[in-house]
Amino acid sequence: MIMQKLYTPPQQLSSVLRSLESCKSMEDLKQIHSIVLKTKHFQTHLVWTKFISFCALSPLGNLHYAALVFDKVDNPSVNLYNVIIRAFASSKEKTSLENILYFYCEMLESGVIPDNFTIPFVLKACTKEKALREGEIVHCYAVKTGILSDVYVKNTLMRLYAVCGLYHAVKKLFTGSAQRDLVSWTTLIQAYANTDLPEEAVRAFLEMVETEFRADGKTMVIVLSACSKLKDLNLGRKLHRYMSDNKVNLDVFVGNALVDMYLKCGDVDFACKVFKEMPIKNVVSWNSLIAGLTHQGKFKEALNVFRRMQSEGVKPDNVTLVGVLNSCANLGALELGEWVHSYIGGNRIKPDGFIGNALVDMYAKCGRIDQASEVFKNMKRRDVFSYTSMIVGLAMNGQGEKALEFFSEMCVVGIKPNGVTFIGVLSACSHAGLVQEGKQLFKEMSSLYKIEPQMEHYGCLVDLLGRAGLIAEAIEFVRTMPIEPDTFIWGSLLGSCKTHGELELAETIMKKLVEIEPDKDGAYVVMSNIYSSANRQKDAIEIRKTMKERKIKKIPGCSVIELDGIVHEFRKGDKSHLRTKEIYSMLDEVMNGRFHDRNFKCSAG
Repeated sequence: MIMQKLYTPPQQLSSVLRSLESCKSMEDLKQIHSIVLKTKHFQTHLVWTKFISFCALSPLGNLHYAALVFDKVDNPSVNLYNVIIRAFASSKEKTSLENILYFYCEMLESGVIPDNFTIPFVLKACTKEKALREGEIVHCYAVKTGILSDVYVKNTLMRLYAVCGLYHAVKKLFTGSAQRDLVSWTTLIQAYANTDLPEEAVRAFLEMVETEFRADGKTMVIVLSACSKLKDLNLGRKLHRYMSDNKVNLDVFVGNALVDMYLKCGDVDFACKVFKEMPIKNVVSWNSLIAGLTHQGKFKEALNVFRRMQSEGVKPDNVTLVGVLNSCANLGALELGEWVHSYIGGNRIKPDGFIGNALVDMYAKCGRIDQASEVFKNMKRRDVFSYTSMIVGLAMNGQGEKALEFFSEMCVVGIKPNGVTFIGVLSACSHAGLVQEGKQLFKEMSSLYKIEPQMEHYGCLVDLLGRAGLIAEAIEFVRTMPIEPDTFIWGSLLGSCKTHGELELAETIMKKLVEIEPDKDGAYVVMSNIYSSANRQKDAIEIRKTMKERKIKKIPGCSVIELDGIVHEFRKGDKSHLRTKEIYSMLDEVMNGRFHDRNFKCSAG
């Protein structure tokens, strides 16, 4: 059919071009190619450019076929080179950069001068692969030929350096540019944000605003991300106000960035308000809220959001499941955690990486160390987080020696422990009374594994010595610490004094704690208990009197119960639950021995 169309009209060249535009398959393209090869006067740069462009860039075409056709063209023009380079730059093939550099070098060798379209395509390919050396060579050519004066070329080069983490190079290009646009400013801001310089990113944004450029959604996402890292709520509110005043489109990406910013800056209520008002939400939106609430310790609220997500028919992804499992772990919500595990199996998600580690952590913290071990054993790929989760879990469940076995195993298989691993293994030694092992591991932490001990590690060793009754050694260790001990360390020592009846020392430590945190209840409560245990009731009353005078209230304990996948939280004297009357009535029956569950039946068998 195509061949008939080509030969019947009088203006055959225009017929070829029209036939290209009406192609419906690769077979049609091959037929046209065959006709062009047979007819010499069809072989013009216009035809080849149209043909290769369609073949390389159309979903119906074939990039490799286009490259073969290109190789047969005599003296290809700069436009034709741009088409083939652009096509490879847009493709997802692993050899794209290699092919682009081949055509780029061939272009130069043939005496065809790259223009301000060629260079950005080549630089974009370098950016995608973080090919810095190749990008620097292209940079040299752009300077030599003067193409770098083009703002589009310069922005693309800045983007390469930004992605490669060279913010100094980005800044140099930016400051040396006579012509800047919004993309130039956004790229500079992103360069700072990518290299963990959020203050500089915000400063660049404020400077941009002063030059009367108006930020778009992409710019705001980057600036909000920088604000999240700074945890500066006042700045975040000003950015939000700027967006409203300048009518920045609140698309799903900007909305997600706002939710994330408010959560990381500690304003949970406003984060939820922004989320609720978002016209369009995607799975990332839900993930941002769940992860943010989890990070803020609002685990129950995070699970409520997950249930709402399910009710609205949004399919969770791996990030969602990790957030939910983390919340389950911290609440001890085993039933929901098991449901997530079943969901993972039912949807053929591999329990490896973050998912596997989150499952191990959840089961361990819910007291099911057997299930945690089973998940760990079935993981195809284990990393430092997998082993650390098991070590911490075993330590929490009183299996210190088993935790040390896992630590030895991870070292044997070549996985290097991190700081969190050592917190776990030192805690395991502390709970199991393995004093010598703990002291040796603390020593090896810096000497063998080159990990500088942090406050948490010193605290673990103080706890280890205190639990073992080596109070004098613990005090000497604290005295020689290279960093100033915090309340956790002094609190640990105070707890050890309570356990081992060291009253005088407890009074000295109490004074230290009150100096550091005069308004916290912990030290007062422990000291009051120490006095009571030593039959010094007057001193215990005096402590409670001091608390009352300073308006220090004891933080009530909290109990968590999971029923039918729903987590119920209770505090001392709590009457906020919807079924408070029934709960207190049942509690009264239990306390008075009148409890009888009519639905409970016991049968021997």
